[in-house]
Amino acid sequence: MTFRARHLLGIEHLAPDEITTLLDLADTYAEANRSGTAPRDRLAGLTQINMFFENSTRTQASFELAGKRLGADVMNMGMQTSSLKKGETLIDTALTLNAMHPDLLVVRHPSSGAVDLLAQKVNAAVLNAGDGRHEHPTQALLDALTIRRARGRLHRLSIAICGDIAHSRVARSNILLLGKMENRIRLIAPPTLMPSGIADFGAEVFTDMRAGLDGADVVMMLRLQKERMDGGFIPSEREYFHRYGLDAEKLAYAKPDAIVMHPGPMNRGVEIDGTIADDINRSVIQTQVEMGVAVRMAAMDLLAQNLRADRAAA
Repeated sequence: MTFRARHLLGIEHLAPDEITTLLDLADTYAEANRSGTAPRDRLAGLTQINMFFENSTRTQASFELAGKRLGADVMNMGMQTSSLKKGETLIDTALTLNAMHPDLLVVRHPSSGAVDLLAQKVNAAVLNAGDGRHEHPTQALLDALTIRRARGRLHRLSIAICGDIAHSRVARSNILLLGKMENRIRLIAPPTLMPSGIADFGAEVFTDMRAGLDGADVVMMLRLQKERMDGGFIPSEREYFHRYGLDAEKLAYAKPDAIVMHPGPMNRGVEIDGTIADDINRSVIQTQVEMGVAVRMAAMDLLAQNLRADRAAA
């Protein structure tokens, strides 16, 4: 298997063979999780610290579960009550943690680049659980695994990503990953939610949802990132759903066997109709949650292997 990364800070620096290696391992962990045969000793003796400076349900829970299933000692830091509230800088926090000799550091932070800064200050392997508008690599990887398992491949598919492209780190990571794997990417959003220069990523840009969904193999909906908006980006949620919310009428423009995805949390009736979200024949949203644990297990396993090898060579 080929996986050279020292940290998992984003998709941008991963080669296609590294992505495939991680997904192949995650595939085996997905089956092991279903059968209850996950190897409990892969991370035995290693310490995993989860630092979430932003609220999280799925990502934090799945990272914690992934570490515990592989035998790591897992600690969740309450960042809302940490010394950062007393004026301590992020770098000082990193140095303090580094003195405790953690092995795996999982970080979510509201500022783009903060996770990369932490990685430069610690000896642990750092995993980016989402930084600002920058990237969310494990979300893109779990989306990729979900697509591969549902469609049988992860190349030469037509994949429509619809919603708040401008504020979404999930969109950025998916655009990078799916582009590396030779897929046709369509971005669908109102002009106010489409970042400038996005066409440079090799994606097709649509402001009409029906045209963007035409013939798509995969339909990936995104949440409106209201916490990152500082102005009136949409007229109203009702109008947004009318034009860009996924319902049966719009989904009919995609291929008959197209799958529907959403990274969560969902705003039903805003970006997706509840009936579509719950349709077991089309929606793979719950599968995405399941694959999240497997992908994070694989990511930590591979990084731990590299960490141990570096330490042995030192």
